[in-house]
Amino acid sequence: MAGTRTELARGLFAPLGPTYDRYANALSFGQDPRWRRFLVSRLPVGADDVVLDVATGTAAVALELVRQTGCSVVGVDQSPEMLDEARRRLLLAAETKRVRLGEASAQELPFEDGSFDGLTAAYLLRYLDDLPTELGELARVLRPGATAALLDFGVPPGPLPRAAWNLWVDVGLPVLGRAISPGWHEVGRFLGGSIRDFDRRWPVPRLLTALREAGFDDVRARRLSLGGCTVLWGRRA
Repeated sequence: MAGTRTELARGLFAPLGPTYDRYANALSFGQDPRWRRFLVSRLPVGADDVVLDVATGTAAVALELVRQTGCSVVGVDQSPEMLDEARRRLLLAAETKRVRLGEASAQELPFEDGSFDGLTAAYLLRYLDDLPTELGELARVLRPGATAALLDFGVPPGPLPRAAWNLWVDVGLPVLGRAISPGWHEVGRFLGGSIRDFDRRWPVPRLLTALREAGFDDVRARRLSLGGCTVLWGRRA
C-alpha cells in the first residue's frame, strides 16, 4: 500500500462502514465499546457544550458523547463511505439534531480557532503524517481550557501480554478478517505492523510531550485492557 498514512486510512476503511461496529466489537473481544466509554468520560462537558469528534467513523463516539453528557457534537471524517453509515446510525438512534456530520481531515479542520468545548478522536493518531503539527491543529479549534481525549492502540508491556497480543494481531486478526471479507482481511493484515511501528516511533511518554508542545497542559494517559489500548487527554492551555 503506497501513499501517505492519511491516504492509506481512507482506502482501508472505505468498504467497512456497514460492518465496522459489529466486527470491531467482536475482534476486540467486546472491549471497543468500553474503550470508547472511557474516552468520553475524560471530557468535562455538558448539555450546553459543543464537542468535535475527529475521525468520527460510524459516529459511535459521537453517540456516546450525547448519551453520557447531553452535549451537541460535530463529527468529521475523511471517508464519505463511513459518513454514510454514520448518518444511518444517527437516524436509527433519533439523534440527527444533536449530531452534525461533515467531511474533513485532521490535517485541515474547517473551523475557526476556539470553536469547540471539547474534542475526541478514536484510532486517529497512527494515521497522521505529521503528528506534532496535526496535534496543534486539534488544539487550535478548542477554546482555552477545553479538553481533548484521544484513543489509540499500543503494544502492551510485559512479555506474556505482548506475546499474546502479537499472536492475535499477526495470526488471529488476518485469519478471521479473511473469513469476514476482503476489506477486513486487509485491515487485519495491516494492523499489527502499523501499531508496532507507531508504538516504536511514539511511545506514550513521547506522545505526552507532543501534546504539551502542541499547547495542552495537565496531560495524562491511561492504558486499558492489559495495555493494548491507550487513552490520552489534556486541557488546552
